[in-house]
Amino acid sequence: MTYKITVTQKPTYTHFIIEGENTTENTLQYLRDIYKDCTANNYKRILIEERLEGKLLGTMDIYDIISTVSHDFLGFFKTIAYVDIHLENKTINFIENLGVNRSLPLRAFPTVASAEKWLTKRT
Repeated sequence: MTYKITVTQKPTYTHFIIEGENTTENTLQYLRDIYKDCTANNYKRILIEERLEGKLLGTMDIYDIISTVSHDFLGFFKTIAYVDIHLENKTINFIENLGVNRSLPLRAFPTVASAEKWLTKRT
């Protein structure tokens, strides 16, 4: 697994930036690492900014990842904003719908600025 997580505490949320190689394994592991950090520090409102490089994951990979982590995330977070600038709008919508259908307070955005605007309005 080759990725790096940078964590920045903002006034109303915690910002996680993930950099590295875009693989299913990396994505699953960084989400588990974020959850572990959030539960240890009681971070309930988060922004995940994915900056992974390489081939984009397929629809089934995304489905499997969200289905796997949603069980752990369920009921813990108040808000999750997700940004991946490499994705098309249809994939962003798919991720958001999949998360919401699994009772996650997830919203996906094309830019960090739009995610931050949404997060700061939801205090």
